[in-house]
Amino acid sequence: MLENKKIVLGITGSIAAYKACILARLLIKKGAEVQVVMTPSAKEFITPLTLATLTQKPVVSEFFDRRDGSWHSHVSLGLWADAMLVAPASASTIGKMANGIADNMLVTTYLSMKAPVFVAPAMDLDMYAHPSTQANLQKLQSYGNHIIEPGTGFLASKLEGKGRMEEPEKIVEVLEQYFAKQQKLAGKKVLITAGPTYEKIDPVRFIGNYSSGKMGFALAEVCAEQGAEVTLICGPVMLQTSHPNIKRIDVESAQQMYEAATKHFPKTDIAILCAAVADFTPKTTVDKKIKRKGDDLTIKLQPTQDIAAALGAQKKKKQVLVGFALETDNELKNAKDKMERKNLDLIVLNSLQDKGAGFRVDTNKVTIIDRHNGLTAYDTKTKREVAEDIVECIVKR
Repeated sequence: MLENKKIVLGITGSIAAYKACILARLLIKKGAEVQVVMTPSAKEFITPLTLATLTQKPVVSEFFDRRDGSWHSHVSLGLWADAMLVAPASASTIGKMANGIADNMLVTTYLSMKAPVFVAPAMDLDMYAHPSTQANLQKLQSYGNHIIEPGTGFLASKLEGKGRMEEPEKIVEVLEQYFAKQQKLAGKKVLITAGPTYEKIDPVRFIGNYSSGKMGFALAEVCAEQGAEVTLICGPVMLQTSHPNIKRIDVESAQQMYEAATKHFPKTDIAILCAAVADFTPKTTVDKKIKRKGDDLTIKLQPTQDIAAALGAQKKKKQVLVGFALETDNELKNAKDKMERKNLDLIVLNSLQDKGAGFRVDTNKVTIIDRHNGLTAYDTKTKREVAEDIVECIVKR
């Protein structure tokens, strides 16, 4: 799975840097092309000459070559690579990556990276357990980075605990598994809706909901990483996409999302309707701000067009249509009923009664139901992990 893959291997200032030699060697044995990028402190633990000899490529460490002043382009590295692996990743570098502190070549390369990034922490147990380190790792994971958990064992401090960089063989295995999964949606066109809709009342007010779009964006990234060409139709959100295979269409209202979804669906293999679309919209809107008055304000609402029902009605035999059901009561019954009425192949159920599920959180707890009464309930996971579970169910289908 690593044959002809281009890997940027980032090495930071950690005693575990010696393992980077084994890691580079294993990657090359698997057929990968490895370019090492080191932080200045990493050179205190292992020499660039050693790594250049193993990889047959000059090591990149400084922004400029001291001999001739030529510039090392972090942008070019970001475009060249199929993956970036930071191993070992020190607490300092993890903090810089999480917060965009681009004061060395490794972090600027990371910030320019178009390919997936894998981070293998290595540090003493107290540093690893510190809330700031854990917060930074969570932040990196929320950006879509893959964290390779450290192992537990004897540390350089002579203490024993969690903080040892995972063994090189295991790290290579993680990369192989990733690239094995990546091709599962190769050649497929995937349509995803995400986020809320805003139904305009006047120039400054709207009817909306609490959806952040995080679940839909996680699905878009996972599908793109697995080789799909993704069209992401999203309501008003503050999120950004990172994968080049994602084409983003920004909309505001339910009507705009309906028009975009019905336009792109005929050429789609898989559609995942994750957006929290308004069921009702004001019958009339006004051009000027409505002023406060003594009488009660009455807003007459009318139903919006049902995107799931419309796509279900025109779905062809080879298309897969996935819906979401956020429920507060009679969860399974309501979800199954929605799946039947709207001709969905799968429905993803989550309940506001479950802690860590729903809007405004980074986690979700779902049950995936199919048309044959197949039902799989999952534990609470990050939305990225939930997205991987959903995509795996689609791939199996």
